[in-house]
Amino acid sequence: MLAKSEKNGTYETSPEAETAVLVAVPDKRQADARTQEYLDELEFLAETAGATVTKRFVQRLDKPDIRTFVGEGKLAEIKAYVEHTKASMVIFDDDLSPSQLRNLEAELLVKIVDRSLLIIDIFAQRAKSATAQTQVELAQYQYLLPRLTGLWTHLDKQRGGGVAQRGPGETEIETDRRVVRDRIAFLKDRLKELDKQTTTQRKSRTGIVRVALVGYTNVGKSTIMNLLSRADVFAENKLFATVDSTVRKVVLETIPFLLSDTVGFIRKLPTRLIESFKSTLDEIREADLLVHVVDISHPTFEEQIEVVNATLKDIEAADKPMLLVFNKIDRYNHEPVASSTEGFEEMNTDEDAPAARPSLEQLKATYMAKLHDPVIFISAQERENIDELRALLVRHVSAIYQERYPSVHPIQEETEF
Repeated sequence: MLAKSEKNGTYETSPEAETAVLVAVPDKRQADARTQEYLDELEFLAETAGATVTKRFVQRLDKPDIRTFVGEGKLAEIKAYVEHTKASMVIFDDDLSPSQLRNLEAELLVKIVDRSLLIIDIFAQRAKSATAQTQVELAQYQYLLPRLTGLWTHLDKQRGGGVAQRGPGETEIETDRRVVRDRIAFLKDRLKELDKQTTTQRKSRTGIVRVALVGYTNVGKSTIMNLLSRADVFAENKLFATVDSTVRKVVLETIPFLLSDTVGFIRKLPTRLIESFKSTLDEIREADLLVHVVDISHPTFEEQIEVVNATLKDIEAADKPMLLVFNKIDRYNHEPVASSTEGFEEMNTDEDAPAARPSLEQLKATYMAKLHDPVIFISAQERENIDELRALLVRHVSAIYQERYPSVHPIQEETEF
């Protein structure tokens, strides 16, 4: 129903904002504070996708229910809340099986979204280049294929009984599967063609050192890219602000190199997305130096480091030279971070109250002692210690040139900085 504006008598035609309920089923050994941090990230994902979160539900189980992921009692609670508030979707912090998805939709009668689908949806909103759009569409169809059976349940009663007695419902499902498989094959062929183009482009860069910015999503890679290269890469305080990889030539102190900004990683990044974004991740695989950017202000930045390192290992890029850059020092607070638990079911904040964090100076001393190479702490937003970052990059890029061409000095170019 269209709502009439009191100001000018016109009708509002924009779609109503979607409201979402979050659901997590953590292991019984997982601390409440960690569960809350994970749901904070899920809420950030939901907001990035355009939904407003109104409630969080948590149920601790040894393993998720095979039918509905959550137990019968918790499902009844979620259903009562959804019906009372008219929430438009329920988002789960894990992947759901096709049968769980169907059962939950039948019980709750609202849109059911799992973590993979939510991330794929954000990628679809952000993708701009032909390659990224093709990669996202491929991931969407790969996600859809095993879930097609739920689309034709209204035809189940038309089936004949007995073995090999196919009814119209099953025929429709098989037709849809064939269409989707054909589309997946087409998209894979399309990606191969696009990959040939990018490979040709990379061959033209032979001889020049390549540096790739990597890190968890929303750590400030694009802001650093803009500072170092004077590029106009889109950057905002949302997850996956950058999906397309961007490559720019940078000259620092007469030393040239190529700098690429790549898609951010995240906890439980869907495998199908990692596979689909092969051509984008090739910028990381083929880089001579990785600059691992970390948001030091995030309460679980050490876990984010582990997630990035594990993903780099998955794409066979973990053995590359790497610089560790801690960003957002202007936002770092060593006091305990008090998180709101309003609208949060089954949280025990007293027992899991966050402890005080080390001071910034203590962290600097710890990481500089732990790693052989100097660790740098910056604020890209406030441009703090950016000159030191540039000097560190010059030193490492020059060393790569000297190793690659021991008898030749790197090409000297005029710098803009």
